[in-house]
Amino acid sequence: MVVTNNRELAQRVRLLREYGWAERYVSHITGWNSRLDELQAAVLRVKLRYLDADNARRIRLATLYNQELANTSLVLPTCRPDCTHVYHLYVVRTKRRDELQAYLKARGVGTLIHYPVPVHLQPAYRGRLPGSKNLPETERVANEVLSLPIYPELTEAEVRAIGQAVQAFIWEAGA
Repeated sequence: MVVTNNRELAQRVRLLREYGWAERYVSHITGWNSRLDELQAAVLRVKLRYLDADNARRIRLATLYNQELANTSLVLPTCRPDCTHVYHLYVVRTKRRDELQAYLKARGVGTLIHYPVPVHLQPAYRGRLPGSKNLPETERVANEVLSLPIYPELTEAEVRAIGQAVQAFIWEAGA
């Protein structure tokens, strides 16, 4: 805990506790993820018992998304044969990301753009990562990624409905 009447120190401590973010996903200074309080820790301690089942559920939902979106122009998540993906996020890629996001929002489907600013362009890291001055592929992909809803309580019917909404966008937009 930090208690201060110094505004600059208070602001710096706020930045340090959450990745250096003054705005979501943009690190202005290097920081940490130290937002876990006692209440969240207690909840997570109980939820830890269900982690394997929750991960299995996410994998099942991701499999459904893969089936629903297989014949679309989206770039879907992949997993190497010798690995397991738990789908903390289900991230697709499309050049028409912002249009797809707006289309889904208008139909009641919430999506997120996780990490819209590549690390090498973050103010806290700009010029500090060797070999990162020219990463056009990283920058292109950052403008194409969109996270679709995925969490253990999501129903299979909801995944199918989201998949159908994505298909409708692609059909209507000619994407």
